[in-house]
Amino acid sequence: MSDRGRASYDALFARLRSKGEGAFVPFVVLGDPDPETSLDLVRALVRGGADALELGLPFSDPVADGPVIQAASTRALAGGVAIADCWEIVTAVRTDFPDTPIGMLVYANLLFRRGIADFYVKASHAGADSVLVADAPVLESAQLAEAARETGIAPVLIAPPNADEATLTSVASSSEGYVYVVTRPGVTGTDERLRDTSHLLIAQLQRLGSAPPLLGFGISKPAHVRAALEMGAAGAISGSAVVSHIASSAGRKGQMVEAVGQFVREMKEATKPS
Repeated sequence: MSDRGRASYDALFARLRSKGEGAFVPFVVLGDPDPETSLDLVRALVRGGADALELGLPFSDPVADGPVIQAASTRALAGGVAIADCWEIVTAVRTDFPDTPIGMLVYANLLFRRGIADFYVKASHAGADSVLVADAPVLESAQLAEAARETGIAPVLIAPPNADEATLTSVASSSEGYVYVVTRPGVTGTDERLRDTSHLLIAQLQRLGSAPPLLGFGISKPAHVRAALEMGAAGAISGSAVVSHIASSAGRKGQMVEAVGQFVREMKEATKPS
């Protein structure tokens, strides 16, 4: 099977390096607040300047997520969104933006309930480039990584802040596309300041020859993006801050779409040389 997913990220990071830029990757939950609006929001992310996307499948028990993203899953599920609807959104985004890497963030229950092989086939057919299974332990991720590669999808693993050398070695050797570096223990959310110890983790991953590290958890303002790049990250991922704009504009679709697009423009600007 081809390494389509990894190639998509490789091309992205090569383009960014040639311009001296970092990557900004926004996250949203698919189907929030409804499938039609969700598609328009994802389109606004890319048009606002997102270098890649991280899209979550709504799940009833997202243990790695804080209240903001939990509420997004609740809104999507309450609105009746189905996984099939989510794949349709991904397919539409892939058609509209063929060169934008699309990453999926999912929970293991969604894979095992439907069958691992079937899940990755559907993700590949929809146009996903990578899959991160948020609650899969590193030591148990080999089966998932193999299934991903068989369908041309890049497996992405999380590098936690308290990881030992053995864990980081596994993360570095198994991840393709990028590595999700977590800034702190706990769940997703927005922070005022980022912990400056993340540069040690990033440096370890780079010594191990890992895929480009992207810093996530707490990224909510342009200063955080600049700080992530200064720590050696290839870019930053922001979820709760994006989803907060969706929640605060409930019932006002035009305002919602404009708000997320403007947020991405501001965050993307911070990845560029001053």
